[in-house]
Amino acid sequence: MQRIAIIGSSGAGKSTLARELGRRLSLPHLELDSLFHQADWQPLAREQFETRIDDFVAGPGWVVDGNYVNHGAGPRVWKRADTILWLDLPRATVMRQLIGRTLVRGMLGTELWNGNREQLRSLLKRDPEENVVLWSFTQFHHIRERYALMARDGTWAGLSVYRLRSRREIEDFLHTRAAAVRLA
Repeated sequence: MQRIAIIGSSGAGKSTLARELGRRLSLPHLELDSLFHQADWQPLAREQFETRIDDFVAGPGWVVDGNYVNHGAGPRVWKRADTILWLDLPRATVMRQLIGRTLVRGMLGTELWNGNREQLRSLLKRDPEENVVLWSFTQFHHIRERYALMARDGTWAGLSVYRLRSRREIEDFLHTRAAAVRLA
């Protein structure tokens, strides 16, 4: 377990887990959101996005978190990965985490990436592209079904795939699998 892709719904805890795994395993971490969302929330051009991903995953060990399957990121990461961690928590858990995170970031004005900050007023917007909570809510089942299909259809053949369905399973993974890798 040296090249780890972490996937799942917005708010599932991908970045939190990726940072912790990177720390525990002394591996560099790439958050795809930080690469994709440039200043003023502008997307990085697809060719540049793909090139930067390819450069990062060319290394011997890493942790990448994020989805971006429709932007070509998933397959680029998966072809170099040895492990996929699919955070498939219940919708209620994801929404609770996401709403809490969004409120805290909005109130504190926390910079996310490239000068971008979540705005509390975005929670009032009806466009899922501008409201991360609405995005996660409306995309939840689609993301789950997409990854369930990939788990069945051989997309991830040859990779170690862990479908973690609760905070407890994530903690157990960190304390057993990640600890075993660190000791080896």
